[in-house]
This record gives sequence, structure tokens and C-alpha cells, in this order.
Amino acid sequence: MQNERRAAIRSEAKRLEKYFIASGAMLLEADSLLSAETLLDLYGEDIRARAYVTNDPVIGERMMRPDFTVPIVERHMSEGAEPARYTYNGPVWRMQDAGSKRETEFIQVGFELFDRSNSADSDAEVFSLFNHILSKNLQISTGDIGLLQSAVTGLNTTSLRKAALMRHLWRPLRFQNLIEQFSKTRIENNEKIPLLKYLNKDIEKNIEKAGKFIGLRTEAEITSRILSLQKDAKNSPISVEEGDVINKILNLKTTASEALLVLKDFVKTIPNMQKAVSIFEARLGALEDRKVNVEKLPFEGSYGLTSMEYYDGFVFSFSDGDTIIASGGRYDALTAVLGSGKEIPAVGGVIRPDALIKGFN
Repeated sequence: MQNERRAAIRSEAKRLEKYFIASGAMLLEADSLLSAETLLDLYGEDIRARAYVTNDPVIGERMMRPDFTVPIVERHMSEGAEPARYTYNGPVWRMQDAGSKRETEFIQVGFELFDRSNSADSDAEVFSLFNHILSKNLQISTGDIGLLQSAVTGLNTTSLRKAALMRHLWRPLRFQNLIEQFSKTRIENNEKIPLLKYLNKDIEKNIEKAGKFIGLRTEAEITSRILSLQKDAKNSPISVEEGDVINKILNLKTTASEALLVLKDFVKTIPNMQKAVSIFEARLGALEDRKVNVEKLPFEGSYGLTSMEYYDGFVFSFSDGDTIIASGGRYDALTAVLGSGKEIPAVGGVIRPDALIKGFN
């Protein structure tokens, strides 16, 4: 039965591949072993917890392909024409937690679109392709990380605070804790965090009392961090109105058309959101042109914030309630990181054929 299931998965993968080719995509192959350095630069050390790592005596540390996006982007940025549509069909490898029943190796079939002419239409093209080929019984989720990013960059607060918030955007609990911390008055901060009142000599004394160093930070780094926190505590807090907008975006859960009305109201408080909201509105129009019912299309302001950190705009997924069968989104910034100075707007998604036929025994 295992052989029959694998044959069924390959057959389904081939069907999806042919569909994307018929939709204008070029079939690409990608290396199975990727540069560990590239992936670590993108995701940090966290990637080691979900990727298989090996060491080659000639080419150095490598990771078994955790997804196709990075190698496809690298290929396009080095040799691709514009605009470009690609598809791929092959295995990826993801390390799972102990006791997990999730697959460590599975096939992905994907579609990637590189086009700088009209990002809203590109988003709509990719989503509608997935919406067309997948079962209408699946649950759809959509979001837009660009909205929250534009809100954060538009806050009337320090650049250091904005940088901290952007860094923890994909860690919702930490992000919300920071918003709460930066929204408190200076007096509250000083009362609840004693180290903010330390003088330089107090810092040195407390470091000595703490005993042996067990972390990676040096005494100079610890002192610098405390002094930085002290300086930050003197700044005015994020306003109640702006903090309220951030929290409302995180808790927004409605239809895409209703979300647009709410988001337009947020622009009054954080004007920097105007461009992102305009892009959102243009995308809804492009989706309607492709016969997607935006009056019923679900939207969540926090959706995508626990996904791969390269998404920076529209995000979507299709699930059966238990398993994510297909997912994707916009990753413009990733092309700049991997493009050696070049960049191009890009959006794409992947489907797991094994999840589509998981009822096959």
C-alpha cells in the first residue's frame, strides 16, 4: 500500500505541475543541498531546528532543501528574464519535533511569479490559480503582513523601538509584549524595572554579584544594553491611539471587503499606512476581476506572522481544517537580499500533493 500511495502522490504532483505549466510557468529544477550560510543569514540559527544539516569537506556546511523559494529566487536573480513564471515539483525535508507524526520528507509543487508591472494583479493571479485548482471545500485564510509593517514604521516613536518591533514581528507574543512595554509611561517603566535607575557603578557591582558568566554576552555588552534601556525609558510612550491601531490590526478577523473599510479608518491615526491600504484595495479589485468573491473571502490581520519570515505582503493558505494543503505570499524583500543589489517584486505559493490525497489508503 505504501508504494501505491507514493505512486498516487507522484501522479497528483504531475497533475499540478502540468496545470502550472499550462498557466505559463517554466519548469525548473533546484539543488537538494543548499548553502547553510545563505539560509542562516536569512533565518538565523532557528533554521537549524527545522533543517537537516550536513558538512561537505569541499563546499562546507549544507542544508537539505527546506523549501524551494530560496533556490528559485537565487536562480531567477542570477539568470532570469522579466517577467517570469516558474513551477517546480520535488521533495523537501523538514526536521520534526520528537514524537511528531508529521512527515520529514514530502513533495512540494509550486508556482512563482516575478513581475514588476502590477503587484496587485500578480497577487490576484497567483491566488486565483490556487483557488481554481484546489477543492472548493477547503478553508481559505488570507492576510497582509505589509499592513502591520507600515503601521509599525509609521509610529511616532524612536527608530530603535521600531527596529525592535520589526525584528519580532514574526513572534506575536514577544511583539505584543514590546508594544505594551513601549506604550507605558516613563514613570511606570522606572518603577517596574529597577535596573533602569542604575548608575554605571551600580551596573558593575551587580554584574560582579551575579557570579560566573554562563551566557555569550560580555560585561561590556550587558552594560551597553542596560544603558540603552535607560536611554529608551526617557522617551515618550507610544500614544494610546497608535497602540490601539496596532492591537486592532492584530485582532482584525472579518471578510476582505469589510477589512478594507476598517483599514481605511486606521490611516487617520497612522497616515503611513496609506500606501499599504491602497495596495490592499487594488488587490481586492484585481481579485474581483478574476471572479474571486472578496465579500466572502476571509481576512485576518495577524495571519502569516508565524510563517517563514521572508513574506512581507499578501499571504494566503488553503487547509482542510487540520492540515495546511497550500500556502504562499509576497516576498519582495527576499529578492533584494538574494539579488546582489538587484530586486524585483515576487509572489508565489506551494501545494502539498500528499495532503491533497491524504485520505488515500
